[in-house]
This record gives sequence, C-alpha cells and structure tokens, in this order.
Amino acid sequence: MSSSSSAWDAHLAASLVRDAGGLAHRMRTGTLDVRAKTSASDVVTAADEAAEALVVERLTAERPGDGIVGEEGAAREGSTGRRWVVDPVDGTFNFVQGLDWWCSALALAAGEQVLLGAVHHPHDAVTWVGGPDLPTTRDGQPVARITDRPLADCALATYLHTTWWGVPEVAEPFAAVAGAARVMRMNGSGSMDLAAVADGRMDLWLHHSVPEWDWMPGCALVEGAGGVWEQIELCGYTWSVAGPPTAVAETVALLRGEPARG
Repeated sequence: MSSSSSAWDAHLAASLVRDAGGLAHRMRTGTLDVRAKTSASDVVTAADEAAEALVVERLTAERPGDGIVGEEGAAREGSTGRRWVVDPVDGTFNFVQGLDWWCSALALAAGEQVLLGAVHHPHDAVTWVGGPDLPTTRDGQPVARITDRPLADCALATYLHTTWWGVPEVAEPFAAVAGAARVMRMNGSGSMDLAAVADGRMDLWLHHSVPEWDWMPGCALVEGAGGVWEQIELCGYTWSVAGPPTAVAETVALLRGEPARG
C-alpha cells in the first residue's frame, strides 16, 4: 500500500485537469442544461458531469487501486489508501454566467494528508501543479516562493454567501478578518483563488464550511509555493485559511476572537 505521490501522479493530474477543463470549455459554447443544487448560485451543468465522467474513466484505467471522490457524485473505494478528489468545474456559476474565473481541479490525498493538487484555467490555458513535496509550478515553471507578510498587507480572496450574513457565528469572525486585510475580493472559485495565492496574484484565502474538492487542490498549491494552511473549528463551523505564515496566524487568532498575532 502506497500513500505517496510521484512525478507520474503529477503528470497525470495535470493531464486530467487540462482535458476536463478543455471539455467543459468546448461545451460552454453550446446550450447548457443548468440545474440548481443547494441554492440559486450553487448550480450544476451537463459540462460538470461530462468532465467528471472523463476524469473518472481515466483514473479507473490508470489508477484502478485508488479511490475517487467527485463533487458531482463520483465515488469509489480504493485499496491503496489514496483517493483522488475531483472538482470538474469549480466556479460553475461563473461558468454559466460567461465569466472567466472558473477552472477544473483535483487533488490526490492519503487520508487527510493532501499529496498534490492540480488546477487548470481554460480561459488562459494555464495549469498549476504542486504539493508539500512538489514545488508548485505554473505551466511547468516554478512559481516564486510566497513571501511572509502580515494580514494588513494581504489581498484577501474569500467568499461569504448572502445567506450567511445574518448568522453571527459566521458573519462576525468573517468581518473581523476581512476588516483587517488590505483589500478583499470575492471571485467565486476557491481553486482559482488558491492558485492565485500560490503564484502571488493574491495573498491569503479564507472560507468556512468548504468541501474538500474546493480546498484540497488549492491548499496543495499554496503549500508547494512555501505557504501554510490551517483549518479550525469554531462554533460548529470549519474555517480554512491559506497563505503566508504570519497572516495565517493572525487570521486564526481573529477568527477565535483573540488579539491578532503573527
């Protein structure tokens, strides 16, 4: 049983997200069947399902012993102790609306340990791959290492759906962090946001109650670029934060209602 990743896994991951993203991008030019899932902004299309099916078919053939977990329902138990976590189209609302901030993403994990992540942005034809033991690259070129900085100097990529604004246990810690950052952006794709943190276009990422397919691919990229990540439980919610060590520590302190500390 192997719980490690290899260069072959990284190559496969990059190929899978490129192919899945390319398929979704082609399907986007036609008429899409759009259905709501949990809310008006949480939607699924035939492109999500077709892209996930493509990834599952490839993984079944090339990594038959590994497990699979997909956002659109793919599930397979494995025998290796590893699983592939698949998000065929991350940012589906943007995808449907004709906005470009969406991607295909996946991660390879062993238990709760994320081994590597891959993200492909079809609009710019850019692919990121990285992990804790795999320095993050953008189209095969190493990204610059993340520079440590305080929260006050960080551009914060985040998201808070309007349904949570009236929930004090979520809205108040969120506001404490957002108010301490240099600037805040809500772009609508967790994996794209985390890829932007990994390659220096954003500085820090924060979200609550995020599913593993929206978290694992990107947090692997951030770690592979020299950043850190942390998940904490607070009032029944799990908060996920990734970026420079000092800013992450300050964010965790503010979420807990403590004085910010680096």
